[in-house]
Amino acid sequence: MNITTDSDQEVWHDMREPGAYEWWYFDAEDTTTGVSVVLIWFAGFPFSPYYTNHYEKWKKKIISAPPLPSNYSAFSFQLYENGDEVVNFIREGGHQLFESTRSEIGIRFEKNSFTFNAECDEYTLDIDFSYPARHKKVKANLSFKSSRRIRYEKKDTNNDGNVPLHQWLLSVPKADVEGLIEVTELQKGGVRKIPFRAKGYHDHNLGAVPMQEYISRWYWGRAFSKKFDIVYYVVFFKNNEYKPLTLLLLQNNESDQVTVHDSMHFHENHFRYGLFAPRHSQTLTLLDKKIGIEVRHHKVLDTGPFYLRFASDIVLTRDGQNIETIKGISEFLDPSRLQSRMMRLFTCCRVCRDGVPSIMYKSYNRLKGSFDWKS
Repeated sequence: MNITTDSDQEVWHDMREPGAYEWWYFDAEDTTTGVSVVLIWFAGFPFSPYYTNHYEKWKKKIISAPPLPSNYSAFSFQLYENGDEVVNFIREGGHQLFESTRSEIGIRFEKNSFTFNAECDEYTLDIDFSYPARHKKVKANLSFKSSRRIRYEKKDTNNDGNVPLHQWLLSVPKADVEGLIEVTELQKGGVRKIPFRAKGYHDHNLGAVPMQEYISRWYWGRAFSKKFDIVYYVVFFKNNEYKPLTLLLLQNNESDQVTVHDSMHFHENHFRYGLFAPRHSQTLTLLDKKIGIEVRHHKVLDTGPFYLRFASDIVLTRDGQNIETIKGISEFLDPSRLQSRMMRLFTCCRVCRDGVPSIMYKSYNRLKGSFDWKS
């Protein structure tokens, strides 16, 4: 896994290798109102059961045509309020729904797009989609203005660097976010307007082969406070001989000093799992010689067969002494579960594929309209 902060890598790479993926991730949380959002654009949706099925049939030579990543493009939008799901929308489709270029930063999927203004270091996100399964329509206009960028590069040295391309672009560790979100209830006819002022984060990931063929598990998280900002990243590889990637980015807001710790000891404790939740650690510890963090996952915001999103407490320590506990967002991914046909079947409940009717998708959303299914 290569790590970079080179803004030139933000553009669409037009990956064409079968199983390749690329995504642009934005999240923001308004701690005053308890409203948070997650927005992701995909060119090669790595969690798509349709993409994985096509890839496996091609690899087994059942079909001759390899999957083209852009034919499995997607957009997802999650809206939470005080830790409870309000909107959880994932839509996937062919290349005709996706638009980008190799020369400019920006993506469009249907009416949902983001653009970038380099002069003011600001991203503009325009959202407009209907969600018939939940009888909602969502519009939003959000400004992500970078309040911090860093310079850092690290190459994957496993197997002397002879590994498939997987890259994490740490674009914007922290951003000032503001705008307006409108949620229309199509049955009731009401429109809720949510003014939004928040702190946000943005990154960009890509890979030349399916994640499940190279990565075994993946932890990520971030937290902001007046004194400190934290981003952590831990990736384990399927080849046990490969050294895991560990990284802690620590910003001291009082001294305006940024330090990157990329050779940390990592420990997992208090494992849990469920029928629709992968086996994961409830408590993580990353330790350097003097600096460390303990991540405590205390509320599940989103769950899937291979993915979890948490509201977390992240405890920063120095020389074993607690400095500060910061509330943040954490995620966990187990790509190996993408290989399970049963798990893929359940994933169809969450993903609306353009032109592909799904009884499971309709049934799941009907249930979610009445019950909270988070585990």
